[in-house]
Amino acid sequence: MAGTSRGVVSGRRRSGGALPRSAAGGQRRPIRTRAPLRESTTNVASRRRTRDPTVAVAGSVGPSKTERGDGNEFAIELDNASNPEFTVVTVDIADKPGLLTLLSSTFHDMNLSVEKAEYVQGAGIKFWIKDEEDRKIEDAEDGENIKQYLSIVLSKLMSSPSKPRPFAQAYAEAPQPDHLNRELLYGLLDSYLKNDVVSIQESIVHHVEFTLARSRYKFDTREAYFAAAHSLRDRLIERWNDTQAWIKHKDPKRVYYLSMEFLMGRTFLNALHNLGVMQPYQHALSGLGYDMEKVQQAERDAALGNGGLGRLASCFLDSMATLNLPAWGYGIRYEYGMFRQVVSEGFQKEQPDYWLTFGYPWEIERPHVAYPVKFYGHVSVHESQDGRQNFVWNAGEEVTAVAYDNPIPGFKTPSTINLRLWAAKPCQEFDLEAFNTGDYVSSIIDKQKAETITSVLYPDDKTFEGKELRLKQQHFMVSATLQDIVRRYKEQHETFDAFPEKVAMQLNDTHPTLGIPELMRILMDENHLGWTRSWEITTKVFSFTNHTVLPEALEQWPVSLVEKLLPRHMQIIYDINWRFLKELQQNHGISGDKLGSMSIILDTEYGKMVRMAYLALVASHTVNGVAAIHSKLIKETIFKEFHDIWPEKFQNKTNGVTQRRWLAQCNPPLNRLITETLGTEAWITHLDLLKGLAAHAEDETFQQKWAEVKVEAKAKLASLLKDLAGDDLNMDAIFDVQVKRIHEYKRQFMNILSVALRYDRIKSMTEKEKEEVVPRVVIIGGKAAPGYDMAKRIIKLISAVSETVNNDPDVGDLLKVYFVPDYNVSLAEVIVPGSDLNQQISTAGTEASGTSNMKFAMNGSLIIGTMDGANVEIAEEIGEENMFIFGVGAQEVPALRSQREYLQVDPQFQHAVNLIQNGHFGWADYFSPLIESITGSRDWYLLANDFESYLDAQERVDQEWRDKASWTRKSILSTAGSGKFSSDRTIHEYAEDIWGVEPLPPTIPE
Repeated sequence: MAGTSRGVVSGRRRSGGALPRSAAGGQRRPIRTRAPLRESTTNVASRRRTRDPTVAVAGSVGPSKTERGDGNEFAIELDNASNPEFTVVTVDIADKPGLLTLLSSTFHDMNLSVEKAEYVQGAGIKFWIKDEEDRKIEDAEDGENIKQYLSIVLSKLMSSPSKPRPFAQAYAEAPQPDHLNRELLYGLLDSYLKNDVVSIQESIVHHVEFTLARSRYKFDTREAYFAAAHSLRDRLIERWNDTQAWIKHKDPKRVYYLSMEFLMGRTFLNALHNLGVMQPYQHALSGLGYDMEKVQQAERDAALGNGGLGRLASCFLDSMATLNLPAWGYGIRYEYGMFRQVVSEGFQKEQPDYWLTFGYPWEIERPHVAYPVKFYGHVSVHESQDGRQNFVWNAGEEVTAVAYDNPIPGFKTPSTINLRLWAAKPCQEFDLEAFNTGDYVSSIIDKQKAETITSVLYPDDKTFEGKELRLKQQHFMVSATLQDIVRRYKEQHETFDAFPEKVAMQLNDTHPTLGIPELMRILMDENHLGWTRSWEITTKVFSFTNHTVLPEALEQWPVSLVEKLLPRHMQIIYDINWRFLKELQQNHGISGDKLGSMSIILDTEYGKMVRMAYLALVASHTVNGVAAIHSKLIKETIFKEFHDIWPEKFQNKTNGVTQRRWLAQCNPPLNRLITETLGTEAWITHLDLLKGLAAHAEDETFQQKWAEVKVEAKAKLASLLKDLAGDDLNMDAIFDVQVKRIHEYKRQFMNILSVALRYDRIKSMTEKEKEEVVPRVVIIGGKAAPGYDMAKRIIKLISAVSETVNNDPDVGDLLKVYFVPDYNVSLAEVIVPGSDLNQQISTAGTEASGTSNMKFAMNGSLIIGTMDGANVEIAEEIGEENMFIFGVGAQEVPALRSQREYLQVDPQFQHAVNLIQNGHFGWADYFSPLIESITGSRDWYLLANDFESYLDAQERVDQEWRDKASWTRKSILSTAGSGKFSSDRTIHEYAEDIWGVEPLPPTIPE
């Protein structure tokens, strides 16, 4: 029987199918296709990949690829003569993605067992089948029913939208072990999982039953999330596998991004958006009886970072995937993350963040990808027969680094890159001998010591043990990473000659700098390259991003600690430094104190220190700052001597954020309005298209739509705050936000001083005067490092002011203050769209870049801030007139610090200080160190100098708010001017100017 009709695959698993003979008559009941189906005819094919057919394969040959006209013809033949045990069904048809799996499952739908399937060149696919009773199909009517059913399925298949997997095919065509049936293995999964609603529902239910082992008739919202996440992960994994196969097939230069932090946030919604399957998953979950909003709330934020550094790294991975770069990220799988911040009676309390308690569905454990990481011990030297010295590190302790992979999907591209995180495991899980002798503690001590390494992000390093653990973490990450990179390179290359042409490594700040001596060790000690060749390779593959302008923030380690923990690495660092100083003397004529000031090893009164930033500078081919002003400052201050001798090494790469998470995903109403206005959603990958919004900034109708979108976002934020504090907020108030890591230079202290002053002014007003007050809701959030006492006191002050203000009936809705505890990515996705005003008020010259300013600007929140970090470039793009700029410039700061002791402070500043000092908000003694820190020359961050200007800017905010049309216009122009601040632009610049890595877009191999 042949057919050429078009349509979609039909059919469903039969509950009856080929039935046994009746007890009375002993006659076989005929096979019949199912009565009218209750669902879409797409269901059979869409479910095939979620149910593994029991097909035993033997003696297969390659699939037939002969041309048959337009490819829509097929023929079906049943043969009972050629085999004594089986009916042989031959389907003569051109190969299609998913064909073998579909046909095998179709037989199962008819309750027929498939013993064997075989491709026969020129004949098609042969199936050896039996019925439920292990008998051949000899009844003529049954045979015709089988033909008819197969014909319906095949005729519908001919126009099926199944997408082939070309990358897997390219990999299948590469050399493989002889025992593998390559073409059959490809044919079994030669098409991508389908994304129609029914296919997704079946996939979710499949994971409820077989991954979670729950009843599909009884599973809660959290289990619905895990099942849906596993379903989505299946789709990520097939793209991940194909992407890695394709990259290996092409063997391009790859970039590896090394970072101790990746602040990923939630993955579920981000992956749905990037894969373009948000709507079908919403419908699928709704059809099963679950609300998408509640389901996605069940996901815990991955606690792998703190603040801008880790979030930047995560934005960069998103952009690398979207730009189709051959890239991987490397970091640590922290068991408890940074910490969970609890604010109790105004005090920050740190609790473990049990983000892995219920499992993390996105990660893929790779127990077979494991490397030994060494610590302590001593180094011995052996002379080889050719007279060369061989250094052997005899470690005193060894742990195993085990890989956990996290697929990172690009936006609407099959490219899915990888974030590989390392977990520390003991080399010996359990000491049975110690246990059997009754020493139960010793039996597990190695396990506990090993797992401590990856327990907590940034252990408190006030103690020697804390410092040692933190250095251990850094070496652990880079050692496992470098071993992995070298292993991958050696799989395809016999020598290291091409290593710099195939590998680029970016150090995200100084934390991964130990990778430099580790690579030297691997090249020299394990691969027997000489120093000169090893150094030549090392200096060609590393590049370094600096994230600070504060000298005290540049990482240093005691030489005594490095020698104890990493004796071989300290030898290599000494050698690097000796050769570097020699070069300075011979090639640059540098000597004396200047030579000492540039040395990697610094002599201090407390002993010798290793300056990690200097090591990174010396060994990297490129060093970059993260904003124009920051890059200028590091060349003029902390790295001036290095810039003088190596000006070509220094670049600027202004940070960016991914607009996919920080606008398209977190602000759907604004996403829709922008797409509707621009007539395209291309801005999601080409953010500079936002400038087209500027033409609508004066349009009253568009302004009204813009204002309505903002009200919707504010309502969501108000709901969050009501859940937190129980208050109904005044929606006409300015939602004034400062959310970031708590630090003195970020000046949350100045913010809360101005709030205290605003409160005092309102208290002294008449009822008539209060009518003119612009209401404010002040929202502050962020974590203080566990050992940072001053930052913790700032949190307590914010909480004390909040308690007083929010409970004062004289103030009412005119002023509210909230501290949002445990600030994270998921909270930011609500807070950023809902803010009217955001505070970027660091002392000029202290913030390297900042990225929250970019997120807020994209969402139409106006910036009040200093000309610091990326604020400078934001002002250039959106116009300083659309921001509220205040404060001294970076070039003025050094002189003002030297003169601060003699400054006549503004009376308003002194009044605000007095309110705190006199106990108006309680806890006067506890806050006295804060007061002292801004008194006289101790006011390092110049709060007093900037306070009057800050208050003037706040007054301009109030005036502008009263003119709603003007405010909305500025808000529109803020978003319209944000095009430069996409991480896509940043990563494109890194790839082109620093890494020399080119996009490898997915294309079908010829």
